[in-house]
Amino acid sequence: MNLLKSFLYKLKAFDLVVVVFYLFLILLNLIFYYDVEHWLLWVLINLFIICLTFVIAYFEYKHDSTFWHIIHYWYIAPLILLTFKELYYLIEPIRQRDFDWLFIDIDRWLFGTDVAVFLLKYSSPLLTEILQIIYSSFYLLPILLGLTLLKDKRYVALDYAVFSIIYGFYLSYLGYFALPGIGPRFTLHSFTNLNQQLPGLFFTPYLRNFLDMAESIPIGTKNPAAIVQRDIFPSGHTMITLIVMYLSVKLRSRSRYFFIPVGSLLIFSTVYLWYHYVIDLFGGLVFMIFSLWSGKYIFNWWRRELGQEEFEYDKF
Repeated sequence: MNLLKSFLYKLKAFDLVVVVFYLFLILLNLIFYYDVEHWLLWVLINLFIICLTFVIAYFEYKHDSTFWHIIHYWYIAPLILLTFKELYYLIEPIRQRDFDWLFIDIDRWLFGTDVAVFLLKYSSPLLTEILQIIYSSFYLLPILLGLTLLKDKRYVALDYAVFSIIYGFYLSYLGYFALPGIGPRFTLHSFTNLNQQLPGLFFTPYLRNFLDMAESIPIGTKNPAAIVQRDIFPSGHTMITLIVMYLSVKLRSRSRYFFIPVGSLLIFSTVYLWYHYVIDLFGGLVFMIFSLWSGKYIFNWWRRELGQEEFEYDKF
């Protein structure tokens, strides 16, 4: 028990989130093994990631070197993408039902129309090009915030930012399990004619193809709606972008002057480019508020367990 506690207390708060979430994924794979393709492989991968988390935390504690500091902060980035891909194998066989009808009904009840269709009359190739580029930069925003804090050597603030972002991502993933959906690209528009109906200038079709492949839609897929990732509610793009914008302001990061305008355009682009319904954005806002509220309690609880001073925005 003392040995286990010794290893646990070398984890940072964001490591703890990784370990708990991957234990949750292991449990899902074991419970639904009959339905989940490659369930045993995913269990082994998840166990490896948990072990890797402990190893990285231990070596950083043991050696206290710049190399291990960097590894410890940045091993999170590929994990987010790997976890996203694992959801592809879990959500559809476990849930077996999409809720786009619900999101469409709510949007129509709130606005009297389909907002993604309504915005089409105000579209232009230049605007589409700009918004597609900004939308595609989503994963870079948390990285840029982290780099800014790292450059300023604000390590406790960086710990909190990394924790808030990974915790936010994993909460949004739980939302995908609760209410799977595929989005207005497939339900309100023609996915195969997207480049003709909402054209950009030069980069737009290439960026769309790249994002489609990231969502498990190879070029030329005959029935993309059947195989696309179920990942629209809450809007992770909205939730994580709002978290980054909020942290950049609360942590007084110079990057806030970049994140606020770019983040606002990114959130707008999720509806304009037909990736999300408006209710997905509201869901992202609610999840963001809950994430930051509950996350600070969890982060400070773990700091107290480690005998460290509680985090406050103005102190670090």
